[in-house]
Amino acid sequence: MLQCNKKAENGAMSWLDEVKWDAQGLVPVIAQEAATGDVLMFAWMNREALAKTAELGRAVYFSRSRGRLWFKGEESGHVQTVHEIRLDCDNDVVLLKVTQLGHEPGIACHTGRHSCFFSVLKDGAWQAVDPVLKDPESIYK
Repeated sequence: MLQCNKKAENGAMSWLDEVKWDAQGLVPVIAQEAATGDVLMFAWMNREALAKTAELGRAVYFSRSRGRLWFKGEESGHVQTVHEIRLDCDNDVVLLKVTQLGHEPGIACHTGRHSCFFSVLKDGAWQAVDPVLKDPESIYK
């Protein structure tokens, strides 16, 4: 479990109140692999997802397409253990320092790749440069 003040004391502001949530009550989140510094993915969190992430020490996001909490790895087994939660200087972006579990190297992307950032702009076109580590058809059954 990550260390954080879960309850505001004496009417003090909760750590969650310091986050600048957008009009939909969401904040953008970047997941970065703690050991390598690789940027793994971008997602969204609502207040409940961020609180659960801090409480459980594993990444919990808010899925806009599903309209519900998304426990990373709930279907794929590719869980993210959270070591540190950071807030940027404007309080409107969260950075998770994680260990990506479930495959070696860890698969963070639903395409079966290590990172969601696998395409590079080259000669005016996007080109996939990172390999598929596991066929997504075998991950999501």
